[in-house]
Amino acid sequence: MSSGDAAYRRLSFWHDTVPDDLTPRDPLPGDLAADVAIIGGGLTGLWTAYYLLERDPSLTIVVLEKNIAGFGASGRNGGWCSALFPAGVSALEKRHGRDAAIAMRAAMVATVDEVGRVVAAEGIDCDFQHGGTLVFARSRSQLAAARAEVDEAAHYGVDMLELREGGGAAGAMAAMFDPACARLHPAKLVRGLARVVERRGAVIFEQTEVTSWRSGEVQTSRGLVRCDTVVVALEGYAATLPQVHRAVLPLYSLMIATEPLSDEVWDAMGIAHGQTFSDYRHLLVYGQRTADNRVAFGGRGARYHFGSAIRPEYDRVPAVFEHLRRTLAELFPQTSDAVITHRWGGPLGVPRDWHAAVRLDAGGIASAGGYVGDGLSTTNLAGRTIADLVTGTASDLTRLPWVNHDSGRWEVEPLRFVGANLGLVAMTVADVEESVTRRSSIAAKLVAPLTGH
Repeated sequence: MSSGDAAYRRLSFWHDTVPDDLTPRDPLPGDLAADVAIIGGGLTGLWTAYYLLERDPSLTIVVLEKNIAGFGASGRNGGWCSALFPAGVSALEKRHGRDAAIAMRAAMVATVDEVGRVVAAEGIDCDFQHGGTLVFARSRSQLAAARAEVDEAAHYGVDMLELREGGGAAGAMAAMFDPACARLHPAKLVRGLARVVERRGAVIFEQTEVTSWRSGEVQTSRGLVRCDTVVVALEGYAATLPQVHRAVLPLYSLMIATEPLSDEVWDAMGIAHGQTFSDYRHLLVYGQRTADNRVAFGGRGARYHFGSAIRPEYDRVPAVFEHLRRTLAELFPQTSDAVITHRWGGPLGVPRDWHAAVRLDAGGIASAGGYVGDGLSTTNLAGRTIADLVTGTASDLTRLPWVNHDSGRWEVEPLRFVGANLGLVAMTVADVEESVTRRSSIAAKLVAPLTGH
């Protein structure tokens, strides 16, 4: 194991257990020319390269990555390949109309199957198992939210949600089951996809920091890339670059993983292999049963840092890790004595209106992001859409309402700092309020505009 490999294995449980050499690839050797230059070696960039080469194998494509492929959210997330989109169907209908909202939702549902198709066809062993997700309702207000979600799904006719009585979580009155979700190992997916796009002819340059770009060229720490098309695929890390600094807000999400648990414990928890789980609290939590029977469990709670700062030390916040451990034990008392083997985190990208988007401008600069933590599958849809836009392929994808959507820009500091952290506090207060009053939270309604609802 090289020193570079060992350093990157400390990023997360996923990086620690991926059967791959994490030693960085060679950096950009100097100035060169390509048809397409992709900034960012995460899932958005790699899916874009994959589908561009599928549409036109003659394209010369370079992927420029500051660290290693899968360094960011693509390799550290919760492993939910779901149909979730940051803006719900009703919110999409208000902005874009009913037909567009239904088309967007149907595209997201189909994307789960598309990811499964590709990993099978390309032999990417990423523990993909299409088991659906369970969202537990543990109070009357949460039960009302679950019923409303099932009713909304029936109204639009795309999803096949069902409400099940009881559930394995402590105090669960019911659980909403959504079949449109698969469990997977994100680092295995992104690292495997990187190898696939290399086999198809793309070149990935790692340890290559992009400093700026404009129509026709990308400037890096290692040289200049001249190209016909630039694809910006940076997600939360885009906030560190002046060109797009206020277009996205980096919000941290943290995770823990337990030691492997016995099948008997999992049976008592009511979580089958391939399933993911959550509940209806406002301060989001999410989990999965890993292929080796661990709980990989995460959630929000880490504060936003002034000036959209991103630093390695922000990936680990002891107070948030302890909150996650207590919350997991509260949900599933069977895990109370389980050893926590891994703790990690990282930033995700939040647009001002909490609405993901994919774009291509007249100068040949494409971009996608703003997934708000729902990017594991949405990146695939983004890659297919960018490939159609760049190659001039008119399709159902290029007519979806997120294409060329303008989310606006975040406020200047200190307004951004105050607003983002106020939303975090309000979600915490909302959960306490509902636990005391047993009614839907007033605090959550008051800050809904801050959280895109």
